[in-house]
Amino acid sequence: MHGAAYWHCPSCEARFLDPRQRPARREEHAAYRLHENDADDPGYRRFLSKLVLPLLERLPASMSGLDYGSGPNSALAAMLGESGHRLALYDPLFRPDRSVLDQRYDFVTCTETAEHFHHPADEFDRLGGLLRPGGLLAVMTCFQTDDARFADWHYRRDPTHVVFYREATLRRIAKQRGWTCEIPVKDVAFMRLPAA
Repeated sequence: MHGAAYWHCPSCEARFLDPRQRPARREEHAAYRLHENDADDPGYRRFLSKLVLPLLERLPASMSGLDYGSGPNSALAAMLGESGHRLALYDPLFRPDRSVLDQRYDFVTCTETAEHFHHPADEFDRLGGLLRPGGLLAVMTCFQTDDARFADWHYRRDPTHVVFYREATLRRIAKQRGWTCEIPVKDVAFMRLPAA
């Protein structure tokens, strides 16, 4: 597929780029700087509302959360903050303050980030470790559906996207960790840890 080699996991159904072909950190950073994720852009806010609206329906008032993979400025944090929630921000390139990873949160958001994970199992373990008992992990990533069209899929053509999930993949990730998984809308998964 245009010189890229992809592998398929038969147990979780994820598809991932051959690790030898992953972009270097410098290349990833350059590509991320081209993204236009303006917190004041109504179109971008509409896009994020796919996750925000069902998440707000499930959150009690004044919860504390972490936007994991926030980018340089988080429109998601702004939207949730407007609804009374407090969010910390973490991004390995733009907001690398690791002290926020020493806290525990009522919820963690991971929007348009999971497809960049070079080690998805480790990252999902980390995300689970950031949550309090009963906490909610909200993931948004474009679900892969059609193998026949994978080569021409716009999402695959982003050179920083190295792993692609199906709905079944995210359900498997949750089940392996003893979490529940709900798909409120396409491309969004809510995973909840058991209560204490």
